[in-house]
Amino acid sequence: MLSRKKHPQSSPRRTQMPERTVFKLAPTYSGLESSFYEELRARVPILDACIGKIIRLTNDFRLVCEDPAAQSTLDDLVRSVPVGVSGSSLSTFADLYLDTLLTYGRALAFVRVDRKRACVKGLAIADPAAFRAEHGKDPLDVRFCVCGSERRIKLPPKELWAYTTLNPSVKHPEGVSILRGVPALADVLMRIYECVGQNFDRVGNVRYAVTYKPESEADRAYAGERAARIAEEWSDGMASARNGTVKDFVAVGDVDIKVIGADNQTLDTNIPVRQLLEQMISKLSIPPFLLGLNWSSTERMSSQQADILTSELEYYRRLIAPVLRKIGCAFLRLSGFSCSCEVEWNNINLQDEEALAQARLCNARAAAIENQL
Repeated sequence: MLSRKKHPQSSPRRTQMPERTVFKLAPTYSGLESSFYEELRARVPILDACIGKIIRLTNDFRLVCEDPAAQSTLDDLVRSVPVGVSGSSLSTFADLYLDTLLTYGRALAFVRVDRKRACVKGLAIADPAAFRAEHGKDPLDVRFCVCGSERRIKLPPKELWAYTTLNPSVKHPEGVSILRGVPALADVLMRIYECVGQNFDRVGNVRYAVTYKPESEADRAYAGERAARIAEEWSDGMASARNGTVKDFVAVGDVDIKVIGADNQTLDTNIPVRQLLEQMISKLSIPPFLLGLNWSSTERMSSQQADILTSELEYYRRLIAPVLRKIGCAFLRLSGFSCSCEVEWNNINLQDEEALAQARLCNARAAAIENQL
């Protein structure tokens, strides 16, 4: 008898789907601070919307002075002073300055002077990622150096530049961004959105599993040929459907057709996404209803959130008011006026106007009652 050699059984090959790149936020200490914060605001639109709402609600002001002649000159500055490459008006400068301050935690601005005509040529804001602030010889003095080197930046006279920091501390005298603490939450949020996209790629774009099961030994002998024929006809039917032609699929034998992933249940991401968004929005102190989020809240709760937002906006106004005052005074000095100016802020919304009017009415009634007594 002839002996048959037993061929060793080949172990099944293991295959794994290639990993898809998930968005990762760079750490704040990577040195790429500018691109880091820009990428963060670009990847998470709700952060960009929050900062935009803060800027538009904060910057509503005018510069006033006692001299009527100087006031008209000051109004011309507010309306038409050049800002950067294409900006114009002091309001545009205030928007850019506050945007830089909130995003990077510090802002440095310069008043450009035309020395020949002795007038203000324009306003410019420095890139916060291009310089660093250090203590000078005096603890109250500050000097600026180019990032990555010890070369100091030569500054104009102190009356022609302004520097502001957001939430400075002993360990961070240069200020911290309003987005501090948000990257960790944004990283998790982006991973959830990435998983949602992958699930819709696998389940939303329907894929079919066509299985042919031979019923007898004769069928098994031609199983490969029949499977190839079934695959060819199935592909032809799918291609015809894309072109608007409907073709029926007819097969002989035990053929099973299933939708891949139809039995799987997609995870509900509403709760984790909302928790992450609540954390980020609370960091920026913006009421959810201002962002179009339909979260349940009572009228009293909305009023309290609006009051909290008002206090936050008042804080930002206190930060940029000295900068606007310094620019106005520098312009008046260059124009030959010795008077100073002040920043007059408008009320944040009509509810404030109504509350102030109601308070004045109550005070007037109380004074009238006291006079009658």
